[in-house]
Amino acid sequence: MSTLGRCGARRLRARTFLNPPISTVSAARPFSVLNRPPPNYPGHVPLTTIERGALAIGAAVGSLINPYRADLIAALGEATATPHFIYRLRDAMLSNPTGRRILRDRPRITSTTLDVSYLRTLPSNSVGRAYAQWLDREGVSPDTRDSVQYIDDEECAYVMQRYRECHDFYHAVTGLPVFVEGELALKALEFLNTLLPMTGLSLFAFVRMKPAEKERFLSLHLPWAVRSGLASNELINVYWEEVLEKDVDELRAELNIEQPPDLRDIRKMMRLQRKREKERLQQS
Repeated sequence: MSTLGRCGARRLRARTFLNPPISTVSAARPFSVLNRPPPNYPGHVPLTTIERGALAIGAAVGSLINPYRADLIAALGEATATPHFIYRLRDAMLSNPTGRRILRDRPRITSTTLDVSYLRTLPSNSVGRAYAQWLDREGVSPDTRDSVQYIDDEECAYVMQRYRECHDFYHAVTGLPVFVEGELALKALEFLNTLLPMTGLSLFAFVRMKPAEKERFLSLHLPWAVRSGLASNELINVYWEEVLEKDVDELRAELNIEQPPDLRDIRKMMRLQRKREKERLQQS
């Protein structure tokens, strides 16, 4: 090595000793509440193991008390998905050609990326039309999904975000509404399809259901969810933006998902029966 080269090497070693790489410094410092590492992506909140456990417990209790708290359900999903379950879901995408394209393209499902007005003009039995009609009927928007915060790996954070934003497409394809019975039926299917713990933990909301709702769920929608969840393909690998014009019945067949009993029609029929019974009793 030349004299210039030796001098340069000595200067480099000196600078490295005096100013070690950031990763070395970060690794040497223990992760604690007072010494939190920098975020891995915009909005990321690094958590200690204790903080993650506390978040999971608090979110689980809060969402059981109020199952309509989407923010608590989202936090529960992130706190319980790491490290193993979200990596399994990411690996399922990596093992599938379409899943790999989704990970490469990283599409987002929002009112900006999807033209809902255009979807309303598609054929009546298309995926896009079913999605738009479901949004209109339930009064929800593609923009209602919280951003991922508590998953450390940046790629896995996108996988969770993708799952979260695709959830309404699962509703649209199955026709299940957003009230508790419909949500639990879909969560049961998602648990068997994704293995995300949050989807299984959500089923504890069963205890809040009325007796008639429990009976319907156990006799109709839970068996449907088990059959479809065990037989279905990985839903995370559906490139929904590319199947908007596809026939929804054809897509369900490709995914091996049965058409569930129409929960709205069932509830409407039961309300009508109760009304007729009440009128009959009044007349008698």
